[in-house]
Amino acid sequence: MSSLNTILPQLESLDSGNRQATARWLQLAVGALAIAGLFALLLVLSRAPVTGQLFPWLDFFRTALVVHVNQSVLIWFLALAGAFWSLASAPASPLRTPWLLALLGCLGIAASAFVDGPQPLMNNYVPVLQHPLFFVTLGLFGVGVALQSVAALAAWRRLLKPTSGGLLGTLAVTLAIAVLLALLVLIWSWVALPGSITGHGYYEYLFWGGGHVLQFAYTQMMLFAWIALALASGVALPVGSTMLRGILWLGILPLLAVPLIYGLYGVESDPLRLALTRLMQYGNGLAALPLGLLLCLALLRAGRSDAAGRPLRLALWMSLLLFASGGLISLFISGVNTIIPAHYHGSTVGVTLALMGFAYLLLPHLGYAAISGKTAIAQPLCYGLGQLLHITGLALSGALGVQRKTAGAAQGLEGLGAKMTMGVMALGGLLAVIGGILFVWIMLRALLRRQPR
Repeated sequence: MSSLNTILPQLESLDSGNRQATARWLQLAVGALAIAGLFALLLVLSRAPVTGQLFPWLDFFRTALVVHVNQSVLIWFLALAGAFWSLASAPASPLRTPWLLALLGCLGIAASAFVDGPQPLMNNYVPVLQHPLFFVTLGLFGVGVALQSVAALAAWRRLLKPTSGGLLGTLAVTLAIAVLLALLVLIWSWVALPGSITGHGYYEYLFWGGGHVLQFAYTQMMLFAWIALALASGVALPVGSTMLRGILWLGILPLLAVPLIYGLYGVESDPLRLALTRLMQYGNGLAALPLGLLLCLALLRAGRSDAAGRPLRLALWMSLLLFASGGLISLFISGVNTIIPAHYHGSTVGVTLALMGFAYLLLPHLGYAAISGKTAIAQPLCYGLGQLLHITGLALSGALGVQRKTAGAAQGLEGLGAKMTMGVMALGGLLAVIGGILFVWIMLRALLRRQPR
């Protein structure tokens, strides 16, 4: 049976430099979620009858939405990637420059919403504001993450040794491979795109490939977090570290097809878009499926967790349920309706819940107080169950013909069934927002009370 000490011994013996570097990246990740929450509030205020007059921009709603999406998805996930790389890095002098660049990028992206005349474009994966400040700071963030990933990949020999790197080392290397491949695909797309394509279409093509590859990177972090949460909450796994390292390598195996896809098809072609969609649809669960089944069996056999492990166990259960639901819903995608956002909200939030739980797990290892109590237990339940209701409403609405990216009368909510399912979606979304606020509150309270040793 595998235990936390045998699979993740690094957590028990963190060097002070690793601890401080990891804490910085974790603080950046939580800060990005806090900024995303503030912009979610601005989204509401910008559309309210009285407060909407306070925003002189022509379309501040979409401007705030661009910043919200980038902070809550791109920066949150990749800042946590920085935390994983810091955990696995050599004890000697962890790099500060990548984190500083990423921090400047995070703050600059938020500030770009308030400059004069930003033009929002709601393309997939990385929606943009057409303003120099946004692009410069997005670039700074990308360079910071890239430098941190290169540092991890440069240490691959040590990290892949079972005696020194272990499971965390395997994650660091596979995660770096996925992130750097996403960056290479982005550069490839930028060079290959014809100058005749502009506006929304340009950025849709530019970020399409890299965005799909990043989903594999996010899933790698989730797989590792699943294992850590299970072990930390008292679940004994019937496999050893060798099998678990193999599962992590299986997670990025489908990415071998990415260079082939780009060699066969043009960057702006429909076959390339379809091939990348199918790669993510069928390849991104290649490692998650066997590991998820293994964990479910282990969870059913496990006894009750102690008070400290209860929030971790709940985060694990909710993550497994949501990621599986998102994958199942993807099999029913047909047309451009709300089944599509039901799928990606399920999958993405499944990753987010796993990483929220891992953030809780990290705190005592970084010198902060452990998370426990009723609020810590309520948070994954509120966030997870809220998102389950949210995606259920979206999926059923899509089955009834409700189109995605529509609002008001354009949704076509004429029948009672469509209205009821969208009501379920709204209720679930409200619960999920409350769960997200609870997470930020819990983490900020812990991070501000005590500095790591």
